[in-house]
Amino acid sequence: MSQYRGTQFFSIALFSLLLLTACNKHPGNFEGIQRNISNAVNVADGDVTKNVKIALDDDIAINGFDISVTTRKGDVRLVGVVNAQTQIDTAVKLAKGADGTHTINNKLTIVN
Repeated sequence: MSQYRGTQFFSIALFSLLLLTACNKHPGNFEGIQRNISNAVNVADGDVTKNVKIALDDDIAINGFDISVTTRKGDVRLVGVVNAQTQIDTAVKLAKGADGTHTINNKLTIVN
């Protein structure tokens, strides 16, 4: 009977050790994923607007146009008039690539 209790105690101790070891793993990739999400959420609207304006000003095809950029909770609104659809596509692509943007509300139009 005491040998059975010894085996039972050893089995419980071994199982507990395995559980504690499995729960004590380093977060690894999960830490990086959380960091990326929190960085996108923590960008202030003013900074997002600034990032989009810089991206638009740095592009030769777009920088001559008066494009208004406003941001609310990471949602960027582009308002203005350009000469061609390719310029609208470029502006939207640049805005999407700016740090902190979530969605783009495109209100750009083509001059007639």
